[in-house]
Amino acid sequence: MTGAAILNEVITLQRVTIERNGLGEGIETWSTLATRKAQRADVSDGEAVRAAEVGAQITTRFTIRYSSEMSTLNALDRLVFEGKVYNITGVKEKQRKRWLEVSAVARNDIAAVETGSP
Repeated sequence: MTGAAILNEVITLQRVTIERNGLGEGIETWSTLATRKAQRADVSDGEAVRAAEVGAQITTRFTIRYSSEMSTLNALDRLVFEGKVYNITGVKEKQRKRWLEVSAVARNDIAAVETGSP
């Protein structure tokens, strides 16, 4: 990415923690790590076909500003965009601590969910 990105979308980045219930069972709880403005770019159909992700998944790349807080973002985290949960598949630093490119996939056949804990 060169120049200034157009950050015209809002995404919520979430991180999971495991809490124990009264029976000692691990319960996943998603909490908001950050809400950021982002640039969204859907992966082309050609890329989706090569990645064997035809139809059932939406593959998208989100670009956000780099920050030390966001530098810990990884594939165990997730993001929410327009009510849809995206699993993060990769995070790449772009232009030496200027941008982070977050690759993510969402199921196209699953209804939108809330951004809070499931």
